[in-house]
Amino acid sequence: MPEPASADPGPSGRASTESGPPGRGAAGDPDRSAERSTPHRVLVLTVAVALTALVAAAIGLTLPTQLPPDDPLPAPARFGIGVAVVVVAQLARLRFRTASGMVSTTWGEAALVVGLHLVPAGWLPATTLVGAGLAWALLSLAADRQPPLETVRIAASLSAATALAVAVTSALDAPLLATPTPELALALAAGAVTYLLATAWLGGVAVALRHGVPMGPPLLAALRGKLLMFVGNVAVGLAAVALLELDARWLLAFPPVLWLLQQTYRHRLRADQERRTWRAFAEATAALNQLDERGVATAAVTGALTLFGAELVDVDVARGDGRWRRYRGDSGGRVTDREIDPPTGSAAGPHELVRPLTVGSSRVGELRVRFPGSAPPDAREQDAAAAYSDALAAALHDAATHRELRLVTARSSYEAVHDPLTGLLNRAAMLGKGDQALRQRAHDHPVALLLLDIDQFKEVNDTLGHAAGDQLLRLTANRLGALTRSGDLLGRLGGDEFALLLTSVPVVGARTAPMAYALRQAREIAERLAAPTEVAGVRMSVEVSVGVVVADAGTADLTELLRRADIAMYQAKEGGGSVAAYDSSKDAASTDQLALLAELREALAADDQLVLALQPAVDLATGAPTGVEALIRWRHPRRGWLGPGDFIRPVENSEQLGTFTRYVLDKALTVAAEWARAGLDVPISVNLSARSLLDPRLPAEIGEALRRHQVPPQRLVLEITETVVMSELEVIDEVLATLRSMGVQLAVDDFGTGFSSLAFVTRIAVDELKVDRSFVIRMADSPEAAAIVRATVGLAHELGLRVVAEGVETAEQRLALAELGCTAAQGYHFFKPMPADKISAVLGSLVDTSQANVVPLRADGAS
Repeated sequence: MPEPASADPGPSGRASTESGPPGRGAAGDPDRSAERSTPHRVLVLTVAVALTALVAAAIGLTLPTQLPPDDPLPAPARFGIGVAVVVVAQLARLRFRTASGMVSTTWGEAALVVGLHLVPAGWLPATTLVGAGLAWALLSLAADRQPPLETVRIAASLSAATALAVAVTSALDAPLLATPTPELALALAAGAVTYLLATAWLGGVAVALRHGVPMGPPLLAALRGKLLMFVGNVAVGLAAVALLELDARWLLAFPPVLWLLQQTYRHRLRADQERRTWRAFAEATAALNQLDERGVATAAVTGALTLFGAELVDVDVARGDGRWRRYRGDSGGRVTDREIDPPTGSAAGPHELVRPLTVGSSRVGELRVRFPGSAPPDAREQDAAAAYSDALAAALHDAATHRELRLVTARSSYEAVHDPLTGLLNRAAMLGKGDQALRQRAHDHPVALLLLDIDQFKEVNDTLGHAAGDQLLRLTANRLGALTRSGDLLGRLGGDEFALLLTSVPVVGARTAPMAYALRQAREIAERLAAPTEVAGVRMSVEVSVGVVVADAGTADLTELLRRADIAMYQAKEGGGSVAAYDSSKDAASTDQLALLAELREALAADDQLVLALQPAVDLATGAPTGVEALIRWRHPRRGWLGPGDFIRPVENSEQLGTFTRYVLDKALTVAAEWARAGLDVPISVNLSARSLLDPRLPAEIGEALRRHQVPPQRLVLEITETVVMSELEVIDEVLATLRSMGVQLAVDDFGTGFSSLAFVTRIAVDELKVDRSFVIRMADSPEAAAIVRATVGLAHELGLRVVAEGVETAEQRLALAELGCTAAQGYHFFKPMPADKISAVLGSLVDTSQANVVPLRADGAS
């Protein structure tokens, strides 16, 4: 752009360019401009532009500022910031000669973008007028010797262009202190383009009036030459805005970046030798990409020796503890290191370069390069050393950060499984490690769990304070730790509860020996803990209640053992003694469930007690089968037929859940494989427990089962219960996402009965929604139930999902669902659950009869 218009770079990042015949450049070539009198037409242009700029500045200053009431900066400070940004942008100019005259480029577009973010838009014409006038006056005094009127014209042109750019930007968005968004970036870019075109046009007009030449050719040439810089200016401005919102301290990195940009533009035509030098620089800085201090410093010494051809290179590194270490390399390639005193900051010799290594305000080290006596460093090497030291400083800072991260990670890993107060295992770790210890023992190996609770702990807290309570907990933990044997697990479950898992319980003769051993251990622990001690200056005896449970390692997981031990512990409190064994007669819920679980193990081994009952779902429009739900039934040899409600809940809370899930899947896929061989392409649905989805190995197990039965993944539908929908555990989402990526279909069962169903379908992509039978049954009588069904069907259509209504029992319900647009339905109205040996014929019949159009339902509900 001609210099008057682009003394402020505008959106392109270029600043001012001035076009004109050599030796006659207007504002861009001040030497010739000072010798010429300003033509009358240029004077008229200057007056017109100056009046426009003054009017725009005056109007802008009267507009509302829209600054927040709690703005930490007073209005004069923001105005001063705007002026300072313009001054810096104009002073940081580059000048070079072109065929059309002298061209000056500045960072005006970047200043505009930053100004729009930091200063009320109406003020920018005034800040540009003041800042540009001040900057170009200083440039004129220092070097250009321009006439005052020319300085006025340049400043006024930039101010007028700024006013036009502000109007365009404000029409698209409100940039003042706004959070960066794509819309804001587009608005700022539009303003920058406006600024670029306006300054270019005003500069072109000045050149045309001064030299009597057409305005088009120099204007187009300036725009073509400035395009790259324009893009750079906008990028720098937007980056500055983003960093101001993120953390203003990052702007400390901008000066070297902007300086390197200017140097790149100035020296882009350097010779091959220059390119080879910077290639070596790139290789040297790339070698700094290490994760430890020694690696970075050694690479830095080696790289500097090669890059600068130096005799000696020292890299002094500041440690976090105040110590310093020096890494030294010489021309022979040897690198040594040793501890040193902090550098004193001595001045560099005539053949040395010394660069402090800083990141922000943090000093991370110092680089010292000694050149051969016959080849002192030149300006290029000084520039390279500056850039290299910045890269080295960042690399050393990153290495120190990585070291801290490793320490933090190790500390976090420890804290994730340990109680912060006592250092014992926390509840989660106790459960995980406890279950692992149980799995490592033989199935019939006895283990004992002791659950301890400190008596009158609340009174200690209330009387002596929480600090005394913490001291008591630490004392108890230390005493318990001293009593724990190798292989046992000790943890604090929370509050004043501790758990001790004894994994090496001896078996001597009678089966009562393990319990006798565990009770002896519990009484010994209670007696040792009761030894007098001093807490917060008060001498006291720590009394505990201990619940003891003994079981074979294969009969229960640690969660169940804790439940039983908790019952025993409260039995000890109620009985007045310190120790009590678990009494199953006082735990009505556990006895029958444990027996049922033992019988289930036998049923899984027998392979003829657990059978599938299969219920088809049909398309309401065609009558074709859309899928089959696999329901498990237990033909118990003593209890008779048991439905899922009789045994599923205990199974879900037991260690047999994995085996049971694999068993049901295997049976279901066996049936699906038979359908495939018969030419029936019908998916089969299997319900999954929430606890099954906590196992990261589940997708691999399902994938192996699909391959073994040669069933395509899309023919398996996993129905997810409301418990899963309400869970937001990361492992569940990861397991479901993996299953989804395998091609397995997912369905949400009982949809609408839980408050989090809608949130779930936004987290995990599913294929099918199943409307709960409670809504289907009440549709005719309950407007609320009908509304839920209608909303579910509409949601499924919007999301592109299938929707299946459960529990359809009447033709009226079927008709109502069809009118709502429901895809499919299942229930006694269509089919009851049936054995696997009958389902194939039913599915085949449905497929055959669905080939013809389905007769519409009659008004009386007949089908």
